[in-house]
This record gives sequence, C-alpha cells and structure tokens, in this order.
Amino acid sequence: MSSRRSVIDYALARRATLESLLAGGAYASDVCDADPYLLRAARYHGVPSGRECPVCRRTELRDVAYAFGDELGQYSGRIRSEPELAEMAGEHGEFRVYVVEVCLDCSWNHLTTSYVLGDGVPRRAPRRQRTVEDIYGR
Repeated sequence: MSSRRSVIDYALARRATLESLLAGGAYASDVCDADPYLLRAARYHGVPSGRECPVCRRTELRDVAYAFGDELGQYSGRIRSEPELAEMAGEHGEFRVYVVEVCLDCSWNHLTTSYVLGDGVPRRAPRRQRTVEDIYGR
C-alpha cells in the first residue's frame, strides 16, 4: 500500500521477549498466552506469514491485522484483509492498523507492526447502524 506512514516495527520488543524466554527470565506460559478470540481470528482470518514460530518451531505464524480509528466509527477494532485495507485507505482520512503474529499451536502472539493508512482528508465517523442487539436488547 502506497499510503503507509508512521510505521512502527516492534522487532526489538519481540527480540527482548524471546531472549528473556531463552535466558529463563520468563516462562513459555507467560509469552504463549493468546486470547481464544485472537486464536480464532488467526485461524479463520489470519494470513500465513511465511515465518516459523520462534517458540515451538512447529507451525507457520499467521498475521492478523486490526484497524482502529475515530473515522471508522462502530467498525473500529475489526479485523481487515489487505484488499479491504487498500480500499479503506481511499475512503478514510486516517486510521491505524496493528498487525499481530499468532501461532495456532503454542499460542505465541506478538504485535509486529503498526502503521497509519488513509488519504489524509479528515472525515466524520459514519452514523451508527442499528443492530439486532439495539432493537431487541440481546
């Protein structure tokens, strides 16, 4: 995507976590603690990363991208694919994407990168859409 800006790479934090694990300063249960919802998101919506899990070394990691921003309104915090992000970059002024790597076997997860997308033209958040829960109170 050509409009990526303010990119933050969390490789140093990842390396520090893995070094702490290997040096005995942390347990695998401390770093392999993915939330069940994150594991489910990685299984069904994650993209194979081409990288091996640094903890169990059995499985290929999966990347999950979340989009957050005031302009996204009630759709902020949802998982998005690369094609969706590319389309959203032209429709919204600015929003931040967080990419998390997840291992489906040992539950390792770590934030790998975050970046800002959008065309830079500020817009108002969309009106909140009524949902079934709003109507029936479920």
